[in-house]
Amino acid sequence: MSFHKPPSKWESNKVDWSDPDLKALLDRSVGWTLDNRSGFDAQRVEVHIGWSAGGGRPALLVWERGQALVLETQFPIPKDEKVRIDRMTTAGLRSVWGVVADGRKGTREGDLENNIHVHWVHMQ
Repeated sequence: MSFHKPPSKWESNKVDWSDPDLKALLDRSVGWTLDNRSGFDAQRVEVHIGWSAGGGRPALLVWERGQALVLETQFPIPKDEKVRIDRMTTAGLRSVWGVVADGRKGTREGDLENNIHVHWVHMQ
């Protein structure tokens, strides 16, 4: 009877980074700017910067899943900034709190002309 040791998790997931097919695939993806703004019905929301009770600013919630969401604004929000996002639901006003994980100017057609900024928010 022979005992076969199954490959470890690390042994079975080796990547040959010098493989020309992999390099060609990676080269085609250089410059991609994915922003999760598809397949979701955008919803108007109000963004409050910081934990203050000050007035909110208009934004669009353009994607949400689990503890992450993507906002589209016409103003920049610094990375690591705390935000409160208010939106109307059928049950009334719903508020969620989070931290801006990343943000940048939009790169889609019309984003530059409309001063669009895209922000990834991790909800808390």
